[in-house]
Amino acid sequence: MHRRATDSPPPSEPPWAPSRPRRRFGALMPLGALLLALAPVGATGCAARPRPAPAPAPAATPAAIAVEAAPLPDDVRWVRESAEYRAAAWQAFALARERVEELAAGRAPGTWAVSVDADETVLDNSLYELEGARAGTGYDAETWRRWVARREAAAVPGAREFLERVRELGGRVVVVTNRKAHERADTDANLRALGLPFDLLLVRTAEREKEPRWEAVERGTAGLPPAEILLWVGDNVGDFPDLDQSLRGRPEEELAPFGRRFILLPNPMYGSWKEGS
Repeated sequence: MHRRATDSPPPSEPPWAPSRPRRRFGALMPLGALLLALAPVGATGCAARPRPAPAPAPAATPAAIAVEAAPLPDDVRWVRESAEYRAAAWQAFALARERVEELAAGRAPGTWAVSVDADETVLDNSLYELEGARAGTGYDAETWRRWVARREAAAVPGAREFLERVRELGGRVVVVTNRKAHERADTDANLRALGLPFDLLLVRTAEREKEPRWEAVERGTAGLPPAEILLWVGDNVGDFPDLDQSLRGRPEEELAPFGRRFILLPNPMYGSWKEGS
């Protein structure tokens, strides 16, 4: 039978063994020797000195505690942590693949293109939004400049598969972004590091609107032979021809291009829908 841990240990001697006289320890050893024997001894044989107590860890500052404990805004948390965002992005690009296959059928390679926005369309900048929320800073031109220079934006789910399919079908990938000219090299490097194929990167010029750049692609004055744009992919109404926030008040018939030639990615974090955007 196995003895449980709570059981009493077995006696070292049988109960019938004769008792032994107890030795009087104090009578055999002088008090000074006793104290010396009980003192801790170091490696040299001398009594060891007591070790100093470790210094207490520095207390966190109230600002550090606030940053660490601050909850993420729901919009940033949804993009970074929800299954729904990942599924919605993948779904949008799956539809984009199906539509480009239909639209490109029978067209010669190199004669057509797709336009894709960069930020929150193929590049995920939610880490920048997270860091700003934690620091309580939000967006400003300087923090954004440093973020772009870090080249740490991730790929939006489904983006790479869509762009690769466009290339397989013989289409051109044109990234049309409102990042500025001085951010072009870092944007180019970030896209390439993520394995996102593209043929042309058009950054913002003097005009914020993208129509002139799309026209340059179709005329062949943007650095490639003329190519008809068959499909637009973006996260903001400004990523699609002739649209702005007034679309929310227009008849539903004007939504017809979405899902057919316009593919919209979810972005609850920022956009022209926000006051002052």
